[in-house]
Amino acid sequence: MKNNIEEIIKDKILILDGAMGTMIQQYNFMEEDYRGERFKDFKVSVKGNNDLLSLTQPEAIKEIHRKYLEAGADIIETNTFSGTTIAMADYQMEDLVTELNFRSAKIAREVADEFTAKEPNKPRFVAGSMGPTNKTASMSPEVNDPGYRAITFEELKTAYKQQAEALVDGGVDLLLVETVFDTLNAKAALFAIEEIKDERKIHIPVMMSGTITDASGRTLSGQTAEAFLISVSHIPLLTVGLNCALGAKQLTPYLQTISDKTSFGVSAHPNAGLPNAFGEYDESPQDMAEQIKEYLDKNLVNIVGGCCGTTPAHIKAIAEVVKDYKPRETTD
Repeated sequence: MKNNIEEIIKDKILILDGAMGTMIQQYNFMEEDYRGERFKDFKVSVKGNNDLLSLTQPEAIKEIHRKYLEAGADIIETNTFSGTTIAMADYQMEDLVTELNFRSAKIAREVADEFTAKEPNKPRFVAGSMGPTNKTASMSPEVNDPGYRAITFEELKTAYKQQAEALVDGGVDLLLVETVFDTLNAKAALFAIEEIKDERKIHIPVMMSGTITDASGRTLSGQTAEAFLISVSHIPLLTVGLNCALGAKQLTPYLQTISDKTSFGVSAHPNAGLPNAFGEYDESPQDMAEQIKEYLDKNLVNIVGGCCGTTPAHIKAIAEVVKDYKPRETTD
């Protein structure tokens, strides 16, 4: 079946969408917009809880998905980057996790199916976004107590399993474990996903995307790109790659390392350059697309998109450059 993403990435480079958060910022939502009618009397501030908007502002989330698909995206990510009980504890909304993930998946599924129906020869896919949480399992947050851990592997596994099950129930085509700054966290997510696959007797493709945090070429927990790759390669992955923290140009050497050493597909969704003094991203769509052209000339990727600061205009420019290139060869 030609709608199988595992077959399609052998024939064409797929376009992943851009930044959900960047697009949400353009709506200038206030506290009452985040709350909606349902949460108008909620006990703590919820402004900034972007995942909640799938419940309180679903039309805005649909509109963002549509804009990315219109720009040429083949894959849209669910609005669930912080959709675990661990991250939702910041807003005291842990009990909403299953609903948030399920509704977010349903919203993305509806919009993707709408576009696939219009262009059956260009199927659109939904990736269940699973962010890194705001805790780290392999490092201590306490300077004076290096042995202390704010979270355990088992707690992470349980939280990721709840998220992944709701995403699968909502109809995602694949799961994207992204912005990995601590590979132990990511391994908990992979363990949870494998458990679900075994228990439900299902197959669901998995993308894994790490984050090189600075010019040292390492993740926050100290791994090089090659060490990150080795740490996750025991699981069969659709793609392994990198996103966030760096712009496309800065990401190139680390992407090259991964591409040289894996038989999996390779993905990249960099930021729109490095943040300026105000924490904003200035790189134009054309500049970013020109830098991503280097990935294509070097035959590094199977899936490419954008992270922080990227908009539908960035995705459109990237898609325009990508269409003339063949994907990196993978082996089964």
